[in-house]
Amino acid sequence: MLAVADLHLEKASAFARRGQMLPPYDSADTLARLEALIARWAPALVIALGDTLHDRWAQERIAPQTRERLATLQRGRSFIWIAGNHDPEPNALLDGEWAREVRIGPLTFRHEPLPGEVTGEVAGHLHPVARLVQRGHSIRRRCFATDGMRMVLPALGSLTGGLNVRHPAVSGLFGGRYEAHMLGTARTYRIAADACLGD
Repeated sequence: MLAVADLHLEKASAFARRGQMLPPYDSADTLARLEALIARWAPALVIALGDTLHDRWAQERIAPQTRERLATLQRGRSFIWIAGNHDPEPNALLDGEWAREVRIGPLTFRHEPLPGEVTGEVAGHLHPVARLVQRGHSIRRRCFATDGMRMVLPALGSLTGGLNVRHPAVSGLFGGRYEAHMLGTARTYRIAADACLGD
């Protein structure tokens, strides 16, 4: 099983539709990231934790070759698409099961983390990032945020931004100590959240 969050496919074209011109390559780059994860882990099941599409008109704007790449990725494996705040309803681009949340064993997969103490939750929505200073250089990267009881996944989308793990919207989910698992080129780096810097 592979869980990913917040692809925000066709975000650049959504901005362009409103007159803010951005290069139209975010969906292709995001799908390349997803293809690499699928190639590495060969999951039988992929769970996308919401905001897979940036808006409900994404299927009208998506380039034919990007549409075909997405269709190819979906062949030969099961997908569960969790509803997000940007894509609350099923979409014809996404083949597979559609759900508000799904429970598999002790884990509950949903888009937005619930407030308060929750065990076994795997969520997205917040796009967590961690910031450190190493050898005089500031490093700010996507990360997983977890206390071992719940986890918030980083956004996979190329054009998503991020919310610092020290921000109350993230830190408030965890009752005490929690960690950031910062994404590196070939691995993650485990860092106590209180060792991370705010923005």
